[in-house]
Amino acid sequence: MKFSKNIALSYDILAAHKLRTLLSVIGIVIGVGAVVLMVSVGRGAEKRILDRIRDMGTNLIVVNAGQIRIIAGRQRQTSTSTTLVPDDADAILQECPSVALAAPATSRKLSARWESETSNTNVLGMRTEGFRIRNISAAHGRLFDPDESRAQRRVAVLGPTVVENLFGDVDPVGMLFRIRGVPFEVIGITAPKGADVYNVDQDDVIIVPLETAMRRLFNVTYVDTIYVQAREMEALQRAEDEIRELLRQRHRLGDKPDDFTTQNQAVLLETERDISRSMATLVSSVAGISLLVGGIGILAVMLISVRERRREIGLRRAIGALRRDIRDQFLVEASILGGAGGIVGVALGVSIALGVAALGYWESVISWPAATIAFGFSVSLGVVFGIYPAMRAARLEPIQALRAE
Repeated sequence: MKFSKNIALSYDILAAHKLRTLLSVIGIVIGVGAVVLMVSVGRGAEKRILDRIRDMGTNLIVVNAGQIRIIAGRQRQTSTSTTLVPDDADAILQECPSVALAAPATSRKLSARWESETSNTNVLGMRTEGFRIRNISAAHGRLFDPDESRAQRRVAVLGPTVVENLFGDVDPVGMLFRIRGVPFEVIGITAPKGADVYNVDQDDVIIVPLETAMRRLFNVTYVDTIYVQAREMEALQRAEDEIRELLRQRHRLGDKPDDFTTQNQAVLLETERDISRSMATLVSSVAGISLLVGGIGILAVMLISVRERRREIGLRRAIGALRRDIRDQFLVEASILGGAGGIVGVALGVSIALGVAALGYWESVISWPAATIAFGFSVSLGVVFGIYPAMRAARLEPIQALRAE
């Protein structure tokens, strides 16, 4: 029998038993849909996290005073140090060939006040190079310049969250407000950046010139952080090694452990990618179990079909059908079941992924390669789980089959 006739006959047989066909493919539909949905959501989560890391800065290395550890997904200060100073940033820029820019910074949680409104927010003192390193731009107004920084001007750039909490609907540019009782003029509002990879709101910040913050607000001579930009992404590890060697020499550490911590953006990116891949693999494995259950469903339904169609098999054998014709017929039916379940499952998974993204619950990135693999796997499962019923049908003798009823 020609393959095209096999397909047409298989379609007629499956269409004649709609409920049985539906029950046999529902496991495949759920499995394929789950694979497509979970991979899409996982890729969306990975993209969101990687975008947040990139938003933190370009070719970024962060040097923190003391020891910083990532505990339960958050940065934790495990030891403190006052040895990191602005001159270290100047030395890094001058003596590390792989470094393009360096900006010292320090921050504290302080109370800001405008008229009767107060807000406890993060006040960041930073040199102007930090705006370029951390990809901070002004959505309204302007950023302060190097002259204002050197002159210790009392000017401030506000994040959108601070504007909302302190000024509400009022345009704050040009207005005066107070930080710890010290008056500052608002000269700009930053473009929104959202939460960072540690889920800290990057828009809840007041940025002021570093020297102004150190002398008028914090009364310190040291800094908490140095933001460093490597010349290129490939130079990040080399730049980090150069920075570490230089700071150990400047701080005269000798055999002592580092009194600072460096964080390489490339390492952070790769770490997050590894976590995302592991989660995607885990979720896809669970969804794959659903596919196997669906394949077992096809096996059970095909075995029932063989039993119910023994007379049909015997009649076809009696009029000249070969064993391979019977075998091929049942394999085609099984592959159609797997393929139909795969198509519906892909459509279902894509629809749900796009739906939840449109509703804003989470971001989804459709992975068509994953959808194609899931569809191919569903067809393969149909064939694999259809082999035994097909062989069993092909082994039936015509006389025995005709006597079945």
